[in-house]
Amino acid sequence: MRRTIDSIVDEEGLRQRLDRGERLRIKYGVDLTAPDLHLGHAVNLWLMRHLQEHGHKVVFLLGDLTTQVGDPTGKTETRPVLSREAIEANARAFLDQVQIVLNTDPAVFEVRRNSEWFGQMPIPELLGLFSMTTHAQLMARDMFRDRIAAGREIALHELTYPVLQGYDSFAMQSDLTIVGSDQLFNEMMGRQYQQRLGERPQSIITTVITPGLDGGPKQSKSIGNYVALTDTPIDKFGKIMSLADDLIGVWANAYTTLDEAALARIEDGTRSGGLAARDAKLAVAEAVVERYHGPTIAADERTRFLDVFSAGAEPDDIQTVTVPTEALTALNLLELVRPELSQGARRRLLAQGAVRVDGQTVNDPQESLALADGSTVRSGKRSWARIRVNQEP
Repeated sequence: MRRTIDSIVDEEGLRQRLDRGERLRIKYGVDLTAPDLHLGHAVNLWLMRHLQEHGHKVVFLLGDLTTQVGDPTGKTETRPVLSREAIEANARAFLDQVQIVLNTDPAVFEVRRNSEWFGQMPIPELLGLFSMTTHAQLMARDMFRDRIAAGREIALHELTYPVLQGYDSFAMQSDLTIVGSDQLFNEMMGRQYQQRLGERPQSIITTVITPGLDGGPKQSKSIGNYVALTDTPIDKFGKIMSLADDLIGVWANAYTTLDEAALARIEDGTRSGGLAARDAKLAVAEAVVERYHGPTIAADERTRFLDVFSAGAEPDDIQTVTVPTEALTALNLLELVRPELSQGARRRLLAQGAVRVDGQTVNDPQESLALADGSTVRSGKRSWARIRVNQEP
């Protein structure tokens, strides 16, 4: 477990519970905002899965009430409040995604909602919780201090969020929680409430935060530098092959089950560069896909990638794009085959020589192209399209 652990709060207490053979209740709480789990989230999930295999129970806490408050962690502005319908849809999506890693057998998996206790808590009791927390404690959060320094407002309900998340640990009798380091403050509040209310405080494991695909501080949906758990095998493989060489070893350590000898070989290949670095990246991509989709699919994706992107072969599953005429400019064609890109991004692909029509490189955005049924368009490393010409006016 140490491989992806950053720190442990109350390690001695955790060891004692394990040595006594206690069956731990492991808190896994989520705000029901963006239900897109990625490899970074899965670091925590795999640690939980390991503990499940030793008989411990993951209590999956759906923060349906606290979502209406909005976790202010890492946010410079107050979050908008989601509708009840959106919260319920996100809850279903989260449950679907955690099953990719966690064992959902009721013996080792339980689902709770914090509306169970907050939805019926009398106001005097809630005020009693607030009385256990001081203004100075809340202002110790760097993100609150940063907002004040920048002259940005902090809404009163945001100040209550750490209190509510902390009380969750008491209400659900948490023995252990596994979180990213950005959630440590809130979970330390959980220890405080457990102690003040006469319960044994939970231990806390924080995990390593791994840079995103672009080398940014972490994987993020808003930046788009992540590999989602729901990505297809081909997308997982292709995204990891776009990883910068200096991150190959980091991702191998955090996101695979490769042994120490294999990790050492990957580090050696990365340092050597060239084909050795490419082979190291292939090993990581294959190991990640194998973890989620099995060894056969992983081996197939490796073969597919080498055939398509190294040998220049066309993939088997090219999308078909219908164009309205046989003659289009290169830029007009890209608008049809790559609608998700901005106009500037399409022009950059052309300028970089990354666009080929029937194997011929196209650079000029205004070049008139003679297209036929079955023409192929490659734009960038991983995007192919087969043309169907619509002859109707």
